[in-house]
Parts: sequence; structure tokens; C-alpha cells
Amino acid sequence: MDNVTHSLVGWALAETGLKGKTRKGLAACILAANMPDIDVFLHAVPWAPLAMHRGFTHSLIGGVLVLPPLLAGLLWLLDAWQRRQGRDFAGMPGMHAGWLLALCYLGALTHPLLDLQNIYAIQLFSPVSARWFHTDGLFIVSPWLLAFLGLGVTLSRRRASRRKVQVGTPAGLALLASGLFIALNIAISQLAFAALEAGPPYAHPDRAFASPPPFAFWQREVIWRKDGRIARGVFDPMHDPFALRSYGEPVADAMDDPLVRRAVASSAALRDFLAWSQLPFARVRRAPCAAEVTIGDARYAKGPVARGFTVTAEVPLPGAGCRAR
Repeated sequence: MDNVTHSLVGWALAETGLKGKTRKGLAACILAANMPDIDVFLHAVPWAPLAMHRGFTHSLIGGVLVLPPLLAGLLWLLDAWQRRQGRDFAGMPGMHAGWLLALCYLGALTHPLLDLQNIYAIQLFSPVSARWFHTDGLFIVSPWLLAFLGLGVTLSRRRASRRKVQVGTPAGLALLASGLFIALNIAISQLAFAALEAGPPYAHPDRAFASPPPFAFWQREVIWRKDGRIARGVFDPMHDPFALRSYGEPVADAMDDPLVRRAVASSAALRDFLAWSQLPFARVRRAPCAAEVTIGDARYAKGPVARGFTVTAEVPLPGAGCRAR
């Protein structure tokens, strides 16, 4: 999910009253909710699970167990430094290590739970397992969640400013509404997967994704792979909750093409891309002396972001007049 949504989830948690448990409580909730995305700055790290976006830092081991104590320690040191600088914390809660650590753990847990909901997927058990997990419950930027959480945080802060009782805060209700919304969307995606197999095209894929759009959350673009062929369909429970509304013919992914295999063997960039890709496909353009091999991911093969999710390598071809490379 986007970092605004992650921040709002942490903020909403804090506004339920948790931020009053310890000084730096609000910072702990918001920063911990964003902390796993530190991996976007670690792509050059030589350890693959850490360099992989949504790998180790998004797993139950790295993101939920390892990182929160580090954040809690940094916030504790920041508070100590501010006190040495003469910062006045009058009227604020005391610094409680136990609560600070607990809030860091709670905020960090929300991050993989949210990122699990979209088709980008996460490596939930990295580095023990490189398997990717996804529920396909949300578009990567959900305007619905932004509305729920933003309204909840705003109303809670207004209530707090008027010194009203915080039981059943709007922030808490916003978190509840968000959870119910996510559960509903997971159920819709499960219906989409069932429709793919129960009716035409009667597909039993080895991999499938059900991508929701940002606003019409009940619809799904279903993408699946079976026997080296990738196909797409549309599911709309308003039209029929038990069948795809439409679907196209499967297209070969071309991953078994000998030129593609040669390109992968010779290109570290292609191998890194394949370690992340869930539904890879290849396109080969042949010239007299070389072939250009482009590998993409079918999840992002359409729309304005398609070019950002491809990697290309060149494979030399033998022939008269061609220089050896």
C-alpha cells in the first residue's frame, strides 16, 4: 500500500488513546507503520532477501520481530537527547519503555497485513522462504481506506481538542470499518477465483491474481497462468457472482524459448527481475546479429506503469558478417 495509507493506519491506532501511554507514542505508531519500506533504500545490499522490496523487511521475522526494537531504541535515544537539550515535556506522558516497544510492534504489524492485500504480494516468511503471499483484497492505493482513516483521524483529533471522552473514538470506528472493508474485498476475490474454475473457461491455473480497481472495488481483473500460457478475464459479482463476465484467449508466456533462457543465463538484471516476478512473460525481437529479449510481469502488462515493470537484455546471434560478442 501507499505510505499515506500506512501512516493513517498508524495515526488512527494512536488516536484510539494509545498515544497517551508513553511519550513518543504517536511517532512510534506512525513510524513503525511505515518502517518496513526502508527496503526501498537497500536495493544495493548484497543480501538478496534484504535487497528485495517486500522481502525480509516485510516478513514476520524481519519486519515484525527485528525492526520494532530498533525503532523503539532510536525513539528512546531521541527523547533522551531532547531532554539533555532542555526540551520541556510538561503536560505530556512519561517515557515508558514497555509501551514504546509495544506500540512499535503494533504499528509494524499493520504494514505486512496491509501490503498482503494487493497483487504486488509480500514474502511473508523471508528469509526462511521466498514464497510470495497475497489476498488481492485492495488496489495499491485505496481511496476508500484513505477516506475511512482520514475521516476517523480528523474527527478523533477534533474530539480530543474539545476534551471529550475517548471511548469508542472515531479513529477506532474507522479502523473497524477498514477491517470489515478489507474482509469483504478478500471474499470478493475468493469468489473471482472460484468463478474461474467453476464456469467458463473452466481453468485450473497454477497461478492466479484478482486485481481490484481503485474505485469500483467489487470488480476484479483476473489474470492466470496454466501450462505456460497467460490469460485475462473480468469478474463482476453484480453481473454474476459465480462466473467471469468475460475472458480472452490464453497467450504463450514464451519463457521456454531458448533465446529467453540464454538471456536469463547471461543477465543478472533478468534473474533479479524473475526472483520478484509472479507471472513473467517474454517477448523476443530478432535482428540480423542479435535478439532483444524483454521480460515483463503480466500483473503490470497493461496501463501507464507497464514500461516500468520490464527488463531487457540482448543476446548475440551467429551469422555472416556478425561480430562475435
